[in-house]
Amino acid sequence: MEQYLLEMNHVTKKFPGVTALSDVTMNLKKGEILGICGENGAGKSTLMKILSGTYPHGTYEGEIFYEGKNVKLTDVNVAKSLGIEMIYQEINMVLGSSIAENLYLGNLPGKGRIVDFKELYRKTDEILKKVNINAKATDRIASLNSGQMQMIALMRTLINEPTILVLDEPTSALTNSEVEQMMTILNELRDKGVSCIYISHKLEEIYRICDRVLVLRDGQCISCRNIDEVEEDTLIEEMVGRKVSNLYPKITTEIGDTVLSVKNLSIPHPTIKNKKIIDNISFDLRKGEILGIGGLVGAGRSEILSAIFGSLVSGVDKQVFINGKETEIRKPADAINAGIGYVTEERKLNGFVWMLSIRDNMYLPSLKDIPMRGLFIDEKKENENCKTIFDRLRIKAPSIHTMINNLSGGNQQKVVLAKWLLKNPHILFIDEPTKGVDVGAKAEIYSFLGELVEQGVSIVMVSSDMPELISISDRVLVISNGHITGEFNKSEISEEAVMRSAIQQ
Repeated sequence: MEQYLLEMNHVTKKFPGVTALSDVTMNLKKGEILGICGENGAGKSTLMKILSGTYPHGTYEGEIFYEGKNVKLTDVNVAKSLGIEMIYQEINMVLGSSIAENLYLGNLPGKGRIVDFKELYRKTDEILKKVNINAKATDRIASLNSGQMQMIALMRTLINEPTILVLDEPTSALTNSEVEQMMTILNELRDKGVSCIYISHKLEEIYRICDRVLVLRDGQCISCRNIDEVEEDTLIEEMVGRKVSNLYPKITTEIGDTVLSVKNLSIPHPTIKNKKIIDNISFDLRKGEILGIGGLVGAGRSEILSAIFGSLVSGVDKQVFINGKETEIRKPADAINAGIGYVTEERKLNGFVWMLSIRDNMYLPSLKDIPMRGLFIDEKKENENCKTIFDRLRIKAPSIHTMINNLSGGNQQKVVLAKWLLKNPHILFIDEPTKGVDVGAKAEIYSFLGELVEQGVSIVMVSSDMPELISISDRVLVISNGHITGEFNKSEISEEAVMRSAIQQ
């Protein structure tokens, strides 16, 4: 009988009205990297929250064995005492503190309450050098981009010398070079006997780094096999419960006249004085077009959308023309009134209000358009409008009245998209449309974008997913060092061309 470092047997976890996990069994070998795949809402995060002690023993059915012994993970500290560490997709940093203080949070060197800052900075500088981050230990963590913060989160976890490391979508904010660094580190950990659980929607990473892959669907274990025993098409079919013939559905539409012109856009750098992250760029968007914006993480792509939309205003210079008419956009309400919608990258920060229901979040941009019956809100019509889009986007939830914080990340992303579909914008900005979204939902989102452009909506899409950028865009602009360094029509778009432009200085 094969010996496992960890066994989670017959785990069932229920929430009010929802069974998140149903009789799931998972095991992990010493020195193994186990991939976990599944659609959003399949139960991956719930299973890992049980393992990490976030959902304590007694709140679920089933047993957990560690090194053959039955353990009761009553809280996070018990899990940590066994060497179980987890890196979450949402980066958790103290932005006002230094890189060193964030890196050694809870592990500051010294005696008693006296911190040995000399040793702290020496150790931090060694780690920064190892992960190729050009910064000082004393620099504020806020000066780093999201990818660099993710690498710091990884290294902070490794300071605790874990026996089991859980990584949830670890590369969603990383550049290609940072992904290479992470893969090197994970291979080193495997060689040292550390076991890893790798949750990702990026199947190329699962096939590259994992030894086995476990598939969850609708809270149940569908399969667990050696990675070299399962083909990608089979894996996708098991994840979504159906065949997905085209991962990047693209509807070809006739592209019309210019609907948006941005002139002389300049944006100050968020952390470096007297430097611009975007320096005097101009571009146009045409009716029915999907205009992709590519470039490395930190190049200023998201800032472009925020500045045009009016959510970033300090120090910004710009001229915006909609259908040939100059339009002053000083705040998001101006953009919304001008027919612009904005699906942001950081959905939990500014995409939705977590204490509201799906329905209430969907109507946030459309408060002026709430259906009325005399002096009263027509709740029946409001519910019908929301239910139509709820069903169209296949949002996994008991109803439109479900609280949004009870949804998986991918379904939250669908709600953020749904609120703009309800508003019927003429122009839609969408930043990392499928970040943290499973392959089945990705194909659905691409189809919805295609439907929108068929209806005459024009889309500006920022994406770090190269196949997505290449396959979905009609035209691509590449941003580097504050400027547009490349522009490619559909027939010219390639990964090599985009990357060459992205690294120009």
